[in-house]
Amino acid sequence: MSAPQINRQAVGRKPYDPQDWAAAGSCRRDDVDPELFFHPEGETGKARQDRVVAAKAVCADCPVLATCLEYALARGEQYGVWGGTGEEERAELRRVERLRRRRVRVAS
Repeated sequence: MSAPQINRQAVGRKPYDPQDWAAAGSCRRDDVDPELFFHPEGETGKARQDRVVAAKAVCADCPVLATCLEYALARGEQYGVWGGTGEEERAELRRVERLRRRRVRVAS
């Protein structure tokens, strides 16, 4: 899976009302367990990896995938699968964005 693109204008803001878009998410289907997107306490290793893969599979065809990711980045969501990304992936996206901002400030 390639890295999701960041809407740089959304990072650092909290512009979304969850009611506007979240109801259209694939994660809201009746056949999807919402607990799939957040790890239970103490979950590690293969069990956690398998759950994350299953959650991302639900996200794969989601009509609000990009909006969900933008929302998670803007709000600093640290836990769970959001917009097809896991916790570590969003942390990396935030790190890369911080580095980009520093380079822009230094270059100015």
